[in-house]
Amino acid sequence: MEEFDYVVVGAGTAGCVLAHRLSADPATRVLVVEAGGWDSSLFVRIPKGFSKLMDDESTAWHYPATTPTGQEVWQRGRLVGGSSSINGMIYGRGAPADWDALEQRGNPGWGWDTMGPVFRRIEDSPHDSTDGGMLPLSTAVGTNEICEEMIDAGVRQGLRRTDDLNDGDDERIGYTTATIRDGRRVSAAHAFLHPVRDRPNLTVWVRTLTQRVLIEQGRAVGVRVHRDGRSVDVFARAEVILAAGAIASPQLLQLSGIGPADTLRAAGVTVLADRPRVGAGMREHRMMALQYRLAGQVGYNPMLNNVLGQSLAAMRWLVGKRGPLALPVHDVGAHLRSGSAHGRPDGVLLMAPFSAAPRRPGRALELEREAGLMCLGGVARPESEGSLEITGPTPATPPRITVRYLTDPYDRTLAVATFRRMREFFATGPIARRIVAETLPGPAVRSEREILDAALAHGYCGYHAVGTCAMGPDDADVVDADLRVRGVDGLRVVDASVLPVLVAGWINGPVAALAWRAADRILGAHV
Repeated sequence: MEEFDYVVVGAGTAGCVLAHRLSADPATRVLVVEAGGWDSSLFVRIPKGFSKLMDDESTAWHYPATTPTGQEVWQRGRLVGGSSSINGMIYGRGAPADWDALEQRGNPGWGWDTMGPVFRRIEDSPHDSTDGGMLPLSTAVGTNEICEEMIDAGVRQGLRRTDDLNDGDDERIGYTTATIRDGRRVSAAHAFLHPVRDRPNLTVWVRTLTQRVLIEQGRAVGVRVHRDGRSVDVFARAEVILAAGAIASPQLLQLSGIGPADTLRAAGVTVLADRPRVGAGMREHRMMALQYRLAGQVGYNPMLNNVLGQSLAAMRWLVGKRGPLALPVHDVGAHLRSGSAHGRPDGVLLMAPFSAAPRRPGRALELEREAGLMCLGGVARPESEGSLEITGPTPATPPRITVRYLTDPYDRTLAVATFRRMREFFATGPIARRIVAETLPGPAVRSEREILDAALAHGYCGYHAVGTCAMGPDDADVVDADLRVRGVDGLRVVDASVLPVLVAGWINGPVAALAWRAADRILGAHV
């Protein structure tokens, strides 16, 4: 019988941090279970290799999701490092007020006074003079002349130029901070897991699919996994910790009999704990797309939209880890207010000197032939809520993901105002002089209805889903402030699903800090 102190399900960002922390005591045996394989692909280390990884079903889960206007595919990392091994690498913390709001919702110990030092503990940032943490970060400046002109346009619109987008909670613009160092992606696995893999008390099982949590007399005692062609039960003396993300963690709870009773019965699962909020409360960014045609052979399109250019870029990366392949998905970021009456920034922007060609099923991101630029914008803290429900008794059946982008009136108002501010940016010199035409969604899109329709038709999922196992003080909330699952002893959830609301910006950094803080609480409970 295989037995450990802790069984951690998922080797994504949270799982890698937990592996690092929980195995620090040589007397504590830790097992990490990962459904995907090792992160050995060269594309993991090449920053711009993310599109190849996201479209490859061997390195990314492809979940069907129903939106207000149809279907889309949500990709999540299916390898060690999880989504941190395939994402766009933009690094944020969320604003201090976002974390304080989480604490004010009845979650003590999650305010900025606590979380600020956690971020500083884990980061090795070029913007911090203190001793570096485990997660190397970088900010690539002066990447392209178009980037400088976009930043200048933002400054002329009243935004403060900053070297560190994580500094402050005002309107600001600058080059993005990324989980990249020396031209290579730094996933959570590279930062937290690989440096401690030789610990004899740490075991990582890859290509091992967790089927359900084993529960006896109201306590989680282990998990059942599919490994090497057969089902295996593995046991946890202290705790089972789900760190599988905002999709797989609520899916596993429901498959284990913890969730909305009607949903479980319809899927053929025995109800052990009727918990209606498991899978509910899903929040996600809808990133609105704005693209322009540029005059001349400028930006990244002419460099990367042909075989010769791609070969030269690949050579630059292989030889010196430089060039456009060494950069995050977008060069420039901004936090802005959708209207002058708003006190804090409520919109986020990402910009880059390239434009995407129309999407083709089964193909990685492709660039337009002509020079162009892209700006993506979204509501920083959306209120619209979707849901996730299992549709069968095993993880082989995809869950039903219902996305309700821009259905809340708050989101609709802010999205329209944010999109109009995006257009104002590019009507401002010096970038305005470069622009030949708006190509997406097109200048004919003017009214509120047209803008919202275009956001759904041409925009992108932010890949920042949260809330499906949300923490809170009420008995109806899935987990408490210690991230313990209500209704089952010995079981926690530690990943993005426990955040009831989105923090402004991007989610990978907050999940790493959340897991670090959760480890403090887990270890404190078992002293």
